[in-house]
Amino acid sequence: TIPDTTDELLISDAGTIKRIDFSLLGNAPAFKATSASSQAITENSNNLVVLGTEVFDTDSAFASNKFTVPSGKAGKYFFIGGIGSGQQIDDGSTFIVKFHKNGSEILDSYTRLRGVAANNNISVTTSAILDLSASDYIELYFFTNNSDTNVEIGGNAQTFMSGFRLIGI
Repeated sequence: TIPDTTDELLISDAGTIKRIDFSLLGNAPAFKATSASSQAITENSNNLVVLGTEVFDTDSAFASNKFTVPSGKAGKYFFIGGIGSGQQIDDGSTFIVKFHKNGSEILDSYTRLRGVAANNNISVTTSAILDLSASDYIELYFFTNNSDTNVEIGGNAQTFMSGFRLIGI
């Protein structure tokens, strides 16, 4: 059986026995949150993505649409975020999915979809590996220049944010 996170493993370090908590070997904290309902989007501005359903959250680190690094859990993290819209959209629109760290856009972690054909639904994802300190927080944002004033995202499994701490790096 898989050890409990409170179990300890014994290792030998050049003949010295050391104890290591099993919890140090997992990719936690880890979480996944999805949208609970459709969300209206404002054209030509950054829109914070509302993620109302937690699928899982190992360290209770996801709340109020953001993931906050818990104390003692600094390190490199892998994040993936996605936006889905079941609406038909304007021809040639641009859609950008991006992460913000501590309230500021992270310029190297976004995906842009341009020149979308008219009357198609969209699904756009992005991912990033980020070096984070305790209390840093990550949010998912969406931007579009779509001129349809009724653009909505979410209400489906395609609108989500998920992440976990990488070990061994």
